[in-house]
Amino acid sequence: MKKIIIFGTGDIAQIAKYYLDTDSNYEPVAFTVDKEFLKSDSYEDLPLIAFDELESKYSPQQHKMFVALSYSRMNSIREKKYIESKKRGYQLISYISSKCSYLSPYDCGDNCFIFEDNTIQPFVTIGNNVTIWSGNHIGHHSEIHDHNFISSHVVISGHCVIQSNCFLGVNSTLAHKVNVAKNTLVGAGAVITSDTEEKGVYVAPRSIKINKSSDQIRL
Repeated sequence: MKKIIIFGTGDIAQIAKYYLDTDSNYEPVAFTVDKEFLKSDSYEDLPLIAFDELESKYSPQQHKMFVALSYSRMNSIREKKYIESKKRGYQLISYISSKCSYLSPYDCGDNCFIFEDNTIQPFVTIGNNVTIWSGNHIGHHSEIHDHNFISSHVVISGHCVIQSNCFLGVNSTLAHKVNVAKNTLVGAGAVITSDTEEKGVYVAPRSIKINKSSDQIRL
């Protein structure tokens, strides 16, 4: 079992520990956070260590890391800790669920977390520090660059390019050969049929409430 330090104490860190414990050959042995966020000396029954003291207690020669942070600030916080961890000499691991259909001949980068029920089609490339939540379709020959977050039930058609630091919301859809520019935010349910603009925000129309109650509707 390869010993792993997890950066973070939020939901994603807790979830990462669960998946690594139950579906990998990695053994989480401690958590770490920046000193100002250190509220106790343990988390999930494991030691919790200040990040600036980590090397003295868990050396990079004997431990690997996973940065388990969210998409906050368009993934830039996770990106920053990813870079800092590598500068300190830690190798960052990736996890691919055993229940993922990973059909591409190309390995993903480091610090990726790919959940169950994803279909990664042939010739897809996935960069570093990418989170792909449950139940997505990543179409053939598509490129997912570094520091991205793809939520659940997203459809990415073939030959799409997702540039760095993007967020794709639940049930969003990309048409064939779409280029998603850097720092694009695609909201839940949005359908993207042409290239996006850098830092663009794309949202679907909101649902409306009609002037009938549910007991007046025949299903």
